[in-house]
Amino acid sequence: MIAAWMLLCAGVVGLGAQQAQAPAQTAPPAQTAPAPQKQTPLNVDSDPVPSPDPDTKTALPAATKGPEKPGSITKEHGEYTMRANAYEVKLNASVIDSSGQPVQDLPQDAFHVYEDGVPQTIVGFKHEDVPVSMGILIDSSGSMYDKRAAVDAASLDLVKLSNRQDEAFLVDFSSEAYIDQDFTGSIDKLQQGLAYIKSSGGTAMYDALIASADYLSKNAKRTKQVVLIVTDGDDNASSATLEQTIRRVQDLDGPQIYCIGLLFGEDVSHSEARHSREVLTELAAQTGGQAYFPRSLKEVDGIAKEVAADIRQQHTIEYRSTKSPELGGYRQIHVEAKEKGYRGLQVRTRTGYFPKIAGAGGTNNSGETEN
Repeated sequence: MIAAWMLLCAGVVGLGAQQAQAPAQTAPPAQTAPAPQKQTPLNVDSDPVPSPDPDTKTALPAATKGPEKPGSITKEHGEYTMRANAYEVKLNASVIDSSGQPVQDLPQDAFHVYEDGVPQTIVGFKHEDVPVSMGILIDSSGSMYDKRAAVDAASLDLVKLSNRQDEAFLVDFSSEAYIDQDFTGSIDKLQQGLAYIKSSGGTAMYDALIASADYLSKNAKRTKQVVLIVTDGDDNASSATLEQTIRRVQDLDGPQIYCIGLLFGEDVSHSEARHSREVLTELAAQTGGQAYFPRSLKEVDGIAKEVAADIRQQHTIEYRSTKSPELGGYRQIHVEAKEKGYRGLQVRTRTGYFPKIAGAGGTNNSGETEN
């Protein structure tokens, strides 16, 4: 089988202060498949990459440059922004009760939204299975070799349990990141993409996540977007930091991030596991996703099914911000749910956003074109 790998670009351009580079990683071993015959660059303003061609290796662009300072506004061709007036903010929210069980079918008046502590008016509400565009990011560093079979099976089960109108693309990342399968709803194509992954090298998770979120924002067909990350250790090869990664995702009005941390085994130290847990928990919490930490590979498939169910059971809340977008700056979001017959309801959604204004002909946060 000829592997059509497409470079996702680990280098992230213009993200502010950069953290020190990790030592160079050992070059990955030669692949069993023949090398591609040619390489075709994909410019920033180009269309999405085509389905893999066994004779073509297509390079993806670096993630585009974000704002220079909090609250500043940039206009870049194809960037996924909020509505032109930036007053309406859309949230995907999961609700659990005091026992940790998901709660569904709450009415609109059960929810209360606050932005920077100020009550907001909900202008749109629904609870239905909304199709999503999803990026599946799998750590392909050398330490993942023995875990790949379980991870591959769980990834396929996640897609099998998703909405039939969902689309997903597959990325593997070590010291660099590659798209192994572009957007598709085909299980067979995703399974073929998984077969291309070879475990070697370090872990540049932040760079891979930024580039993937950027790719989602430009090329996804669905307005609801999700990223699933499966990894077993600390980032040790990115040029971006955790803070820059979260900021970039928020700048893009980006995806909810779900994380599965395989932080067990003799090759994972206690300190590394603790730090990785903190990082993955923060990524999920800031974007409205969830972080999971199985105790063994046997639990991974069950977690993938939980992720699929959580994505499909969310409430969608839209509110009109009382704060002008021209004021700039980060806005904190807090959502509460109170309903008769329930106690201790907790709402999980993204914690905030940076306002944006779409230019003429731009795209708003519902994926609609502004004229």
